[in-house]
Parts: sequence; C-alpha cells; structure tokens
Amino acid sequence: MPRGGLFFRAPPRVIGHRGAMAKAPENTLASFRRAAKDGSRWIELDVHLTSDGIPIVFHDDELDRTSDGSGPLSAITLAELQRLDAGTWFNPEFAGARIPTLAEAVALSDELGLKMNVEIKPSPGASVATAEAVVELIKTTSRTPQNILFSSFEIDALAAIQRAGQHWPRGLLLDDLHLGWRDEASQLGCSSVHPQHGTLTSADVVLDICETGLAIFTFTVNNPARAKQLLDWGVDAVITDDPAAILAVI
Repeated sequence: MPRGGLFFRAPPRVIGHRGAMAKAPENTLASFRRAAKDGSRWIELDVHLTSDGIPIVFHDDELDRTSDGSGPLSAITLAELQRLDAGTWFNPEFAGARIPTLAEAVALSDELGLKMNVEIKPSPGASVATAEAVVELIKTTSRTPQNILFSSFEIDALAAIQRAGQHWPRGLLLDDLHLGWRDEASQLGCSSVHPQHGTLTSADVVLDICETGLAIFTFTVNNPARAKQLLDWGVDAVITDDPAAILAVI
C-alpha cells in the first residue's frame, strides 16, 4: 500500500498553491482554471466562514490584501462578500473576479477533474465550526468527495473532521518538525504531513518522515531546482505558486 493509504496510490507530485497564484489572483476560480490549464491535477485552497456561516475560499483573516474590501472577513455576510472585487489588485485584466464560495470551487473542480487539498484556516475560535461546515458542504455538493484531502495547522479542526468520518483523508500542516508531531498525526489518523519545505534539510530527514507511513506534501516551493531535489529525496508532492514552472523540470 502506498504511503498515506490508497488515497495516495497516484501521488500528485505538483499541487497548485491557491490555484496558480503566480499567474492569476490567488484562490479565485480564474486561478484554479489556470492551474488546470498549466497541467496541475491538484489544487490547494483555503477556507474561512463568513459571518453568516458560509464556507468561502480566501486565505487571509483580513480582506485588504487581495480584494477591494477592508477589515475582518469574519465580520461580513456572503452577500456583502460577493460585491467585492478580488482580481484588480493582481492585474486589471482580472477586474470583476469574485471571492468564490467553497461550493463554487468544488463544482469547478468536479468539472475540471481536479483533486483538492482544502485547508481549514486557523481562525480564532472558529476552526471547529469551519471544519464541520466544510465537511457538510462536501458531503452534500461534491460529485467526487473521494478526490478531497483536508489539511490544517489546527489540531481541533482536524479532530472535527476525524469525528465526521474516518474515511476523510487528513493532513497535518507543520511550520517545523517539533517534538510530538508524529504523535499528533497518529492520534488524528492523518494520511499525510505537510511540512514547510525549509524543514526538509536532507534526504535523511525526508526518509525519517517516510518511515512513519505518511505521505509528504511540502509547501511552498517555487524554485524548480529545489522542487526536483525534494521529489528526488522522496517527497510525494510540492505545493507551488507556479505549477507550470515546476512541471517543466520534473
């Protein structure tokens, strides 16, 4: 059986980070389409809840950086969110791009045949509610729920997904390989671990992780030579802002 279980019998090798965010505004449908066009068969995206409890695809806690809105995302409703422009900040050619709901991203992924790494963002006090809302939405809307991997830095969020069903693949995000990460991943029934790529300092470090039986998805790798090195060491996938650049060298 492959590391991480049958879900990873064909490891992705390259995952589009927030779509193809080097080429299109991150976490938008345009970015996901660009990732698919560039050859990525997996995308990674981030999920928060609106003030009225709707899972939407957005990275930051605040609206300012990647939209023409301002203030905390959690303070506005879906209707208010859908009036915002999430494309012009990146390039005027994307003017009018909207912040998508998770339901819209799931529908597009089904249409394009993409697998998804859905990251539950570490929203203070809302991680469990976000995880529960995301799982419920996937259960009721996705035609291909078997193509979805959940990940988070938040132990409580992954535990909520675990309670929702052992069959949901889960990945533990790590900024460092701290003491106890193996126990955390084991207790949460994780299929994969997602370390920051700077923590993978040698082939021996990667081998040590491989021996746990977990698949390894590492972030965020934009240097093609570094991506090739990591994959040669045994990493299962690199998460990158520019899938085309990495796919060109592997």
